[in-house]
Amino acid sequence: MAAKGKKTIFYCQSCGHESGKWMGQCPGCKEWNTFVEETVSTRGQGAVAQTRVSQDQAPVGLNEVTLDQTDRITTGIRELDRVLGGGIVKGSLTLVGGDPGIGKSTLLLQVCQHLSERGVQVLYVSGEESREQIKMRAVRIGQFGDSMKLLCETNLSVIRSWIEKTKPGMIVIDSIQTMYNEEVSSSPGSVSQVRESTNVLMQIAKGMQIPIFIVGHVTKEGSVAGPRVLEHMVDSVLYFEGERHASYRILRGVKNRFGSTNEIGVFEMCEQGLMEVENPSEYMLDGRPSGASGSVVACSMEGTRPIMIEIQALVCQSNFGLPRRTANGTDYNRVNLLMAVLEKRGRVNLSACDAYVNIAGGIKMTEPAVDLGILLALVSSHKDLVIDDKTVVFGEVGLSGEVRSVSMAEQRVMEAKKLGFTRVILPEVCMKALKGKKLGEKIQLIPVASIRDAINAIL
Repeated sequence: MAAKGKKTIFYCQSCGHESGKWMGQCPGCKEWNTFVEETVSTRGQGAVAQTRVSQDQAPVGLNEVTLDQTDRITTGIRELDRVLGGGIVKGSLTLVGGDPGIGKSTLLLQVCQHLSERGVQVLYVSGEESREQIKMRAVRIGQFGDSMKLLCETNLSVIRSWIEKTKPGMIVIDSIQTMYNEEVSSSPGSVSQVRESTNVLMQIAKGMQIPIFIVGHVTKEGSVAGPRVLEHMVDSVLYFEGERHASYRILRGVKNRFGSTNEIGVFEMCEQGLMEVENPSEYMLDGRPSGASGSVVACSMEGTRPIMIEIQALVCQSNFGLPRRTANGTDYNRVNLLMAVLEKRGRVNLSACDAYVNIAGGIKMTEPAVDLGILLALVSSHKDLVIDDKTVVFGEVGLSGEVRSVSMAEQRVMEAKKLGFTRVILPEVCMKALKGKKLGEKIQLIPVASIRDAINAIL
């Protein structure tokens, strides 16, 4: 039985759902055996609420609020600044997640290096590594300024006192699962500790106008370990993507209150740390086979950046009664849908064939504009046709077999022209947006209205 002034609550470790009793399946996220028992205090809630009300600032008119664009701090890493929306906002709380060893701590240490060289006071708080371990990684990255400070501590009360004493210009917490608040009785890494620790850091960031970066561990399913409420509390959520054995890394903004959530940053893991990839399209197309069927180049937009990717497909006769379908780097159900449209509207018989679709390089693309590229790659492999190496394809495919419009057609065509492509297969409705644009004579535009037109364009 819980002590007086305390009560027992069950939390879901996956989504943070609260319940007064234990349940086998969480009603919020439908996961099994994720509830853990924790004791919370019920004292002093009224006094806390009253204090908060009395300390609130007086309401101000919206027109009286001024915006200062100089409040952003540039990190010295252009790809990171792009994802953040132009730089670090003072008083912001940013969560950085990703698989173990993918480069979260390395990237943040590089940010600390650039800021310390400019004289910005940086406090790096580590709850997992010793000073010597951090020093070994820092030596590999480069030279740091004298304003870079290390603090190996997990007690938030001690960390807060040092922050108030030193008043740094930026703080890195590595990682949030190791921090603990003495006022919470549960162990570090639990739902209550992660939530309360994040709440304390949020108060520090907003109250002292200090930007704070939080490193979050990722579960096997790819989500940040701990409750989903952690993502709702922070201002920005950045995820590292990419194969562990591949050299490139993609930093994607999942949530950003100060900019777009569609931007990505591309990095390459080197001996000196993460290096920026200024032209991701050339990097993704490196090593593309020449004269091979089932390969086509498609253009996808990530925020304001067009990226050329190679879509590969392999269609072969099935040896079993049930054909096999595999998709790597794109949505499996979307591939099945496109194959059904291709068979019904394009009169291409794939019911007795195995089909394998791959986005080369391990990158994940879910934009509908790659639909036409997947479809033409399947046709190319099925009919053993070689699509011209200088051809780029983009367009969304509907269930009626029509090729629908996509956004930013001009940017996609200009990117293809810059990389030396001479032919673009695009939706017919996009030609209206390109009318009157000076695209030059070195690139040929082939508008298509249906998948039959697109198939005829590659025959």
